[in-house]
Amino acid sequence: MASPGDATVNSEPSALGANVQNELTQQLRLDKYKKHRFFSWKILQTVKEVFQATKYQGDTALTIPPSFKNAGRGKARIWGEEIATPQPTVISWSGLDEKEKLDLIPTLAATDNWILLTHPLGASNKTQPSFREAQLVVWADGKCSRRKGWWREGKDELATYSMATEVWISTRGKIPETTRTAIQGALEADNTKGTPSFGSEVLEDINRAGTEAGLLGIYNFPGVVYATDGSNDKGVMGAGFFKLDENRGGCC
Repeated sequence: MASPGDATVNSEPSALGANVQNELTQQLRLDKYKKHRFFSWKILQTVKEVFQATKYQGDTALTIPPSFKNAGRGKARIWGEEIATPQPTVISWSGLDEKEKLDLIPTLAATDNWILLTHPLGASNKTQPSFREAQLVVWADGKCSRRKGWWREGKDELATYSMATEVWISTRGKIPETTRTAIQGALEADNTKGTPSFGSEVLEDINRAGTEAGLLGIYNFPGVVYATDGSNDKGVMGAGFFKLDENRGGCC
């Protein structure tokens, strides 16, 4: 989808409708691809910070985190501005088709401010980044993906099964060992739910405003907001809380 300020798209209802329909068609195609990963937003935020990425490549407007100012697939723009200079980018390799990958490779080969996530790629696999300027920096196995079809209902549960993931960067790029360890830890974390986006980007504000909590005005409430819940797991009682303004929670 185009950004709210893109008058060339939003001024034409028929063009906007065609744009939404195209994103839905692409999303349904990805849902059928067994090797596609819907990486959790926490994972994507972790790798976003490596090069302070402002752009996301792959997937669709229905699933891309709103923390990215710009998004695209290959040469196609999903939302954001047309910027000639290559931007720091996070890439979901399995969220691109073969043509989109080929369109993107020249830019990746010529720049060093990108980070790419994908399912494991063997040396003989045709979908492996087919350019010499890519190096593998992390291989991890963990529950870091959202369930297929999560976008239909907005559920935040992560997949219950573990999946292996590879992380690639440019051969001219470098990341500190502490950053590599942080990415590895995030990919291997045994989480059951994803973390929502609480950043301050304009699109994040718009995204939150459309959620159930946003429609109830919770994010703009001038006081302190707590959420509490209890559970009974095999006869053992538990309770927890979440404090909105501090984006943290715990047991109580």
